[in-house]
Amino acid sequence: MGLFDSFSKIFQGLSRTREGISDKIRGLRSDEREIDEGFFESMEEILIGADVGVRVAGELVSSVRQEVGQRKVSGKEEALKILREKIVGLLSENIDRPHRESERPEVILIVGVNGGGKTTTAGKLAFRMLRDGKSVLLSAADTFRAAAAEQLKILADRIGSEIITQADGADPAAVVFDSIRAARSRNCDYLIVDTAGRLHTKSNLMKELEKIAKVAGKELKGAPHEVLLVIDATTGQNGLSQAKEFLKFTGVTATVLTKLDGTARGGIALSICREMKIPIRYVGVGEGMEDMVDFSPEEYARGLLGNES
Repeated sequence: MGLFDSFSKIFQGLSRTREGISDKIRGLRSDEREIDEGFFESMEEILIGADVGVRVAGELVSSVRQEVGQRKVSGKEEALKILREKIVGLLSENIDRPHRESERPEVILIVGVNGGGKTTTAGKLAFRMLRDGKSVLLSAADTFRAAAAEQLKILADRIGSEIITQADGADPAAVVFDSIRAARSRNCDYLIVDTAGRLHTKSNLMKELEKIAKVAGKELKGAPHEVLLVIDATTGQNGLSQAKEFLKFTGVTATVLTKLDGTARGGIALSICREMKIPIRYVGVGEGMEDMVDFSPEEYARGLLGNES
């Protein structure tokens, strides 16, 4: 998939969010009043309505207000362009992946609450890597949900990936231990570990994730090298609460925002990046294996505010 295709998918995925605010954005443009406090209040209300969050919306608008004053901007279109610049800047913070020197495989832990799309995300990520010519091993470490391993196996067969599974009820940390050994013996580039859905309010389950990470680190230095928190975009601000708890226990390095195409709450991406200081790595914009794309701050801002801005 080309870079343009990825950008286009993000823009299309934000259509429901954009439709919810497009009339209000047009109203800001067409209002005959000069830029005044009412203009900025309306801008903040629009952002809050897109589920950006009260705190983050306030910070963004305050920054835009300051920039408008410094540049002596009088046109509303220019003010909206400044808003777009601020959104891109916020989303670009911490986005670069740190370079890690490590022996293969690179271990990627997929975490999140029930129903967020972890298993599908693991399959889509493996598909991307295989498409890029990398060798991948999937690890079915969700041993609590009877159908989880079978679901991952179906995806593995579909995309042509190898997979490690054990019996239902097996120790998830033991599955990860065996998977790392198997990935090393097969000289795999990546090991993608699918974990059981955790309720972020249940500390005992969260501590089990912590155990998985520790076992991985003992078997392979630096593992897990990436911990991807899968967040269902349709949950809105509740996803931010989830992220905070997972960050405490698993050292989340980035997020995957799923079901972006099914929500009018796409503004949650801004809250995640600002409040958690962690980047969004990928976004899910459809059901197909190819419908998980690299996150682009520029295309996200364009998709949120509309093409004209």
